[in-house]
Amino acid sequence: MSDRLSALLQRFELHARVFHSGVLCGMADFDGGTGVGHLHLVRRGPVGVTDTQGRHSVVHEPSVLFFPRAGAHRLDGGERATADVVCASIDFGAGDENPLLRGLPPLLCVPLAQLPGLDLAQQLLFSEAQASRCGHGAVVDRLTEVLVIQLLRHAMAHRLVDGGVMAGLADARLAKAISALHADPARTWTLDAMAERAGMSRARFAAHFTHTVGVPPGDYLTGWRLGLARTLLRKGLPVKQVAAEVGYASPGAFGRVFLQRLGTTPTQWQHSDAVARP
Repeated sequence: MSDRLSALLQRFELHARVFHSGVLCGMADFDGGTGVGHLHLVRRGPVGVTDTQGRHSVVHEPSVLFFPRAGAHRLDGGERATADVVCASIDFGAGDENPLLRGLPPLLCVPLAQLPGLDLAQQLLFSEAQASRCGHGAVVDRLTEVLVIQLLRHAMAHRLVDGGVMAGLADARLAKAISALHADPARTWTLDAMAERAGMSRARFAAHFTHTVGVPPGDYLTGWRLGLARTLLRKGLPVKQVAAEVGYASPGAFGRVFLQRLGTTPTQWQHSDAVARP
């Protein structure tokens, strides 16, 4: 099967920043207003976890805790200071621009014992995190990014997500169509063309896509294009160029869809976003 994640990660670059490594003593609160997700690699527990919905649990075994979207949560290492954790911020798409973020659960918790393919990455990460060698910061950040990608691979392979684009990419037939949309959003994608990529009839493809991903194929394509458009507008590209790059025949057609979906014009959105950013 073709690479299902590369087009997503090329369009929405993954950035990790490790900001804690070592013993976790007491409670650590993570702000939901930062606009980024978090990954916590528990080397040794127990660690109490309060998720973004206020639910409590305790992690006893080495595990990966992945909060893909921004959300307030808490880790509690207790008073005995026995918990060993690496904490990193994860940024790969602001707001709801990246469909991958919309499709993942608020918390993905996977014991390392279920992730044999992560052995080398997590061992290197812990080793680097405890060292102070040249380039230490850059190395641990890159290793964390590798860990996130491997975790997403595992989630797809084992169908840990039952809806959204992750579920679609886990389906061998739908993945062919979705990957093609991700790689070439500017193409004139008809329902027939998408169904052909999936090797399915038009009607069966539309029904299966909607049931699996949660939205009709056309709606998904529009959301993908507008998400890309916002990342390009944020970079300062002119509206005319953005419209062409995401598959609209004219800036006017692009502007009408943008206004209908987001309640503002591309130019207004670009200006507001620039003002809002520090």
